[in-house]
Amino acid sequence: MEVGAPGKAAAGVKGVLVSLQRSLQQMGVARSVKTLPLLNQTGGFDCPGCAWPDPRESDGDTRKMAEFCENGAKAVAEEATTRTVGADFFARHPVSELARRSDYWLGQQGRLTQPMILHEGTDHYRPISWDGAFDVVAGELGRLDTPNEAAFYTSGRTSNEAAFLYQLMVRSFGTNNLPDCSNMCHESSGSALSETIGVGKGSVSLPDVESADLVLVVGQNPGTNHPRMLSSLEKVKQRGGSVVAVNPLPETGLMRFKNPQNLRGVVGDGTALADEFAQIRVGGDLVLFKTLGALLLRAEDAAPGTVLDHDFLEEHTHGFAPFAEQAREIDWQRVEVVTGLERRQIERIADMLAGSQRTIVCWAMGLTQHKQAVPTIREIVNVLLLRGMIGKPGAGVCPVRGHSNVQGDRTMGIWEKMPESFLSALDGEFGITSPREHGFDTVDTLRAMHAGRCRAFLGMGGNFLAATPDTEATESALRGCELTVQVSTKLNRSHVVPGRTALILPTLGRTERDTQASGDQFVTVEDSMSVVHGSRGRLRPVSSHLLSEVAIISRLARRVLGSEHPVAWESFERDYDRIREHIARVVPGCADYNERVRHPDGFVLPHPPRDSRTFPTATGRANFTVNTPEPIEVPEGRLLLQTLRSHDQYNTTIYGLSDRYRGIEDGRRVVLVNMTDITELGFSDGEVVDLVSEWPDGDGNVERRRAEAFRIVSYSTPRRCAAAYYPEANPLVPLDAVADESNTPVSKAVVVGLERRPDRR
Repeated sequence: MEVGAPGKAAAGVKGVLVSLQRSLQQMGVARSVKTLPLLNQTGGFDCPGCAWPDPRESDGDTRKMAEFCENGAKAVAEEATTRTVGADFFARHPVSELARRSDYWLGQQGRLTQPMILHEGTDHYRPISWDGAFDVVAGELGRLDTPNEAAFYTSGRTSNEAAFLYQLMVRSFGTNNLPDCSNMCHESSGSALSETIGVGKGSVSLPDVESADLVLVVGQNPGTNHPRMLSSLEKVKQRGGSVVAVNPLPETGLMRFKNPQNLRGVVGDGTALADEFAQIRVGGDLVLFKTLGALLLRAEDAAPGTVLDHDFLEEHTHGFAPFAEQAREIDWQRVEVVTGLERRQIERIADMLAGSQRTIVCWAMGLTQHKQAVPTIREIVNVLLLRGMIGKPGAGVCPVRGHSNVQGDRTMGIWEKMPESFLSALDGEFGITSPREHGFDTVDTLRAMHAGRCRAFLGMGGNFLAATPDTEATESALRGCELTVQVSTKLNRSHVVPGRTALILPTLGRTERDTQASGDQFVTVEDSMSVVHGSRGRLRPVSSHLLSEVAIISRLARRVLGSEHPVAWESFERDYDRIREHIARVVPGCADYNERVRHPDGFVLPHPPRDSRTFPTATGRANFTVNTPEPIEVPEGRLLLQTLRSHDQYNTTIYGLSDRYRGIEDGRRVVLVNMTDITELGFSDGEVVDLVSEWPDGDGNVERRRAEAFRIVSYSTPRRCAAAYYPEANPLVPLDAVADESNTPVSKAVVVGLERRPDRR
């Protein structure tokens, strides 16, 4: 491992060169030339990485020839790789050996090419026919005492068509156990926004972001996780707007951006993005936004009628008086301790909010994975409501989704507690009776597995084991299942921690041609800003044995539910238009779905707060809330750890071992710590330690979890805060440490100690 100085600017020529290098390594020249020009283009395929929206001609914008980022190119290269994993690979490598391999090594082996089965008591996956695989699944599900003993997980890479069929199959089977990756990322956003504005999605468009006066980027690292967002922030700056970055780490992408698609980014210094970098202590965001709200109220008191939007408050909001009554008080000493920020910087940011006519707040998992994530996001809404920043151009809330169709999955019904209106429409459309009892989310699925109440697990994409907290507990939960099924494109950690019987079902990727009985098919996805558009793969499938997700679900449903089931599953596999006809009649906002998704720009789903300042909440208005911060107690000699991604990964997929923006090469087991803390704790920069998390279990006991052999790296973190990559740090996150209301794992605030290893030399 090499540790050097962090990068000074994001993207630039280096980003282009890395994109080309990884593409050529994985795909070769011919496939790279055929594939990359179609990425995020009309008539091409949607990036399997993040959900940042594409420019739309109907908004007066045009797409660039290269409408993708470095990590988008890496995602495509990983999927369209020429490397393959077939029966011969599994014959050479027993599962016990694969379980000792790194996540990076597993992912680099290539594309899965045929269905495989692992029988109880054996150590090698062996080939199985598709019919044989479906028979195994149907047989195991049929032996359950109740449908609620099965859980059906979904990843954000699943298309709208597959997601709609998947939830239809699961509800026809008789359960609402539909955990998904949203449970672990933006569930807190959905909970807070549904309560305050009535819609659990962002309220802005791409033109809104680019025309804003002020954009706050909070708990988010767009330079790595949503790199195309940097182009939009660059436009904000070019039009005279301001950017505030609120984050415990100084992320390179928010400091300076060298856009490789213009001259200044290639040969110049690029664009400085953040006008203010507020290096907040981990967990200090709720106190920060309460303080900003208080400063806006005080500014209004000092100059009545000049700061708050009184017309908006009177016409469109509820609860302003009780909010304002408790909001003006500021204990500056406490604020500075909790946030780690100086008073004068917080006041500067408040002045920027007071002077902006178009303000947007963006956030990601840096906010959503805290115990008080939901109150924090509610407080952000409070600040925006004070100045009427919902439902006007260039203003609003912007939770930036991390996976390309995670928002679409929820729209299509992947949720353990869909509302009655959706279930009634589904039942009426198909002649089924959906269960009404709420199902398991991700954390509750794991709890049910441990308790023996969940005996079968089916994963539609993703890497459940690497994505979830408390790795040892998750491994035990999966091994205790009678059946685990993973629908996947590539080998990952979840395949090597099997149930008693385990199946790997390989599926087509976004880049591959999907040909069915009626001809070539396309699928649809929804981006982070509620735009639904088509995606059509063009490459020949890497194996003739692959099935599409739609085909897998349709055939499995026929086998599990029987030939007498009222749903015409065969027609869906033949022609995906048939699926979209049903979506149009069931899913709100999707009328004329087949026609509208064929428009080059797709279409935008309705969002009443954005479209008409209509708020479908219990009060019929946007709701102010009163939120009380609960301090995080960090004992002396301990640090508050957040998990994060390296620049060379996306979610649980690790593309390589280069986090050049943080100056870390050829290694991932690192813990970033302030140099003063390193010294005071009696360690040295570069020393290898174990991380030991501490969590009070509520019964007066302290649970401890250990993750071994992390190199200490001196880094610019707030005092008594630290950071480490996931999934390596996931073993430190207790299963029962979850956010209030959303049940999201608290991966951004883990109390840890550094322990010297006994073999230290």
